[in-house]
Amino acid sequence: MSTLRELAEEHTQLRPADIDHLHRIAGDWQLLSDLSFADLLLWVPVDGDGTFLCVAQVRPTTAPTAYLDDQVGRIVGGPEVAHLEVAYRQGRIWREGDPVWYGDVPARHEAIPVRLRTADGEAGEVIAVVGRDTNLSTARTPSQLELNYLTTADDLAQMIADGTFPPPRHPGETTSAPRVGDGLVRLDAGGKVTYASPNAQSAYRRLGYASHLVGEDLAKLHRRLAGDPLDGTEAANGILAALRGEAPPRREIDARGATMLTRALPLMPAGVPIGALVLVRDITEVRRRDRALITKDATIREIHHRVKNNLQTVAALLRLQARRVAMPEARVALEESVRRVASIALVHETLSMSSDEAVEFDGIVDRVASAATEVAATEVSVGMRRTGSFGVLPAEIATSLVMVLNELLLNAVEHGFPPAEEDADGPAPGVRPEVVVSAHRFRKQLHVSVADNGRGLPAEFDAERGGRLGLQIVRALVTGELRGSIELRDGAAGGTEAVLVVPLAKS
Repeated sequence: MSTLRELAEEHTQLRPADIDHLHRIAGDWQLLSDLSFADLLLWVPVDGDGTFLCVAQVRPTTAPTAYLDDQVGRIVGGPEVAHLEVAYRQGRIWREGDPVWYGDVPARHEAIPVRLRTADGEAGEVIAVVGRDTNLSTARTPSQLELNYLTTADDLAQMIADGTFPPPRHPGETTSAPRVGDGLVRLDAGGKVTYASPNAQSAYRRLGYASHLVGEDLAKLHRRLAGDPLDGTEAANGILAALRGEAPPRREIDARGATMLTRALPLMPAGVPIGALVLVRDITEVRRRDRALITKDATIREIHHRVKNNLQTVAALLRLQARRVAMPEARVALEESVRRVASIALVHETLSMSSDEAVEFDGIVDRVASAATEVAATEVSVGMRRTGSFGVLPAEIATSLVMVLNELLLNAVEHGFPPAEEDADGPAPGVRPEVVVSAHRFRKQLHVSVADNGRGLPAEFDAERGGRLGLQIVRALVTGELRGSIELRDGAAGGTEAVLVVPLAKS
């Protein structure tokens, strides 16, 4: 199914700004659909030939739909779109006509012209039409809630025709929540409540207001209810801004352990401010879960911090022991253990500063590579370089992979570049000794290579069974913890290359 933008660009001459406005309407029109108890269909004219294309559709959550089938992508013309043509050509809301039938479903047609206001705030030309189609098969008893919903829907429909709805979205606001069913309050031009839905009344009761809302000055009420005076002032100012015709950002009110999210919208049909619509939602449990997650994340980060500290303590003890050991072989073994423990501590240090159980691995590789050149037992100055990106890796992969890379980098530096007095192959004259770490992702796998331009593998080297303890650790970690594969081979241009393939998806 094509998107709204793709359909409009393929079949119409609408400008990018026009299409952006249609996107804003489609992002906010669930509110109008629920208030209208009706389906909304967004129709755009097709090249001025009297036909219209449906580029978006929304069904109400407050009533049965008039369309069982999706209408997006449908092109219609002739008598079926006569009401759309009137709204488009005359620039007025069309409400005349008898009910029409879609199979066994009777429906009432309405058509609302869509305008995009000009840069100087004037009402622009009609660019599309919103069809408002109501399923009439279910008899509805006019109630106070329904009448207030429909009255508010008509005001918003007129604002679409004026080009003043929907309002601009504030930075950081990705949705239009709360929704109609969460709670609705309607205010008159003076800010007094003229209607409050049962769910809205319940939300305010959670904040500690037990009386009926009708007749209350909502801005003053918000100022009184809020536990924090600053929050109360901001919530009250939001109501006053909506009454002035502005669209303030959503606000939260905290009181008596409860939290309510509010969204205030101005009501200005035909440019006349008549009051405001306030949508409210009790989000107490949502915020409670958020706080629990924040506490859990903080606890996990503290655990990683303490693990890092403990590993550094172990490394310090091993380093102290190495200084007291007389046997050179034992001292070398302890120093290698220090480096292995330090590489694991590096991952936990990164996790302790992260908000989730994943790390940006490129920085870790760069630090391990730098350390390898500093501590390796070689007299040759070896350069380190990384190409490609590891990206973000989960902790369970990062911990094992950093140990693998630590061993491979140390082996490359120590055994790939012998001292100059040794009679061994190495880089060509004038070529700087170098180790290159490469990484890229392909088909949910991480492909890594560690290549040097040194003397290459010994002729008698057995890739499956040979190698010192470091390579045995590497093979065990790659095939076990990482569930991957490793190949040690001579590089195409000389030197040695270790190639790893690590699956990123869980098996």
